[in-house]
Amino acid sequence: MILEPTHWTLDPAKFRDPDRTADGSKRAEVTFDRLQTLWINTGTLCNLTCRTCYIESSPTNDRLVYLTAAEVAEYLDEIQKKRMSTEEIGFTGGEPFMNPEIIPMVEDALSRRFRVIVLTNAMKPMQRLAVPLLDLKERYGAKLTLRVSIDHYSQALHETERGKRSWTPAMAGLEWLSTHGFSLQVAGRSCWGESEESLRKGYAHLFAAHGISMDAEDHEALVLFPEMDATRDVPEITEACWEKLGVLPSTIMCATSRMVIKRKGETRPKVVSCTLIPYDEAFELGHTLEEASGTVKLNHPHCARFCVLGGGSCR
Repeated sequence: MILEPTHWTLDPAKFRDPDRTADGSKRAEVTFDRLQTLWINTGTLCNLTCRTCYIESSPTNDRLVYLTAAEVAEYLDEIQKKRMSTEEIGFTGGEPFMNPEIIPMVEDALSRRFRVIVLTNAMKPMQRLAVPLLDLKERYGAKLTLRVSIDHYSQALHETERGKRSWTPAMAGLEWLSTHGFSLQVAGRSCWGESEESLRKGYAHLFAAHGISMDAEDHEALVLFPEMDATRDVPEITEACWEKLGVLPSTIMCATSRMVIKRKGETRPKVVSCTLIPYDEAFELGHTLEEASGTVKLNHPHCARFCVLGGGSCR
């Protein structure tokens, strides 16, 4: 067994106090500005078990159960009733297309004139819904975007993360979406020790080889996510860090987004601060969007590594 250097392991004194960092400094926080994007976690069940899935999705993980279309509609109703300035509804999982009510959910959001993005691995659960997806695309066009996870432009590294035999069906799904003119994004990862320039060139060659109509230099079309590992050491973010890092709190994801989840055994969905921290009860903000409009203390390694230092956002 290979042991990692101890300085890579998260200091147990960090991320314990919501108000103070381990050295006693005042912890950074993010004030809610407006609800630009509402994420819907459709459930943690997935057709894959990825090696480092931050939400631990798998064919057996149902810690977050399937939301129903009626439950999602309550939040869409609240947005409209409260006249929130929400522009986009995002569906994530698990694999969203495993939820039996995903098409009615997506259609409901589109019919209310929201932009919709669905995060998917483009494999069998999505492919079996080809007919209703084509119908939605014909009626709503670019209002519907699908973001496909292709972790690396090579089959070997993609399958290192997602498992054997995951590459071919994912690429088939991506090709099908491109051929039929869907609005597309691809989500890759930056954990491979390559420069961003090298990664984008690799994806460009991949897209060209498979006839995928996508510009790998477009940072919205090809999103390269920073890594998330809650066990690795990372600096805590203090109030003083904003100026030192040249980062504005208003650019952090929890300033403009929230996520709806439903825990196994609970009768009502809840709203959490973001897509990255679905299990930590400290980041639960209430049952309604209005209740969830409070300040978020950056008291988690993902807040530091992914959002502030990594500049990442699921939007």
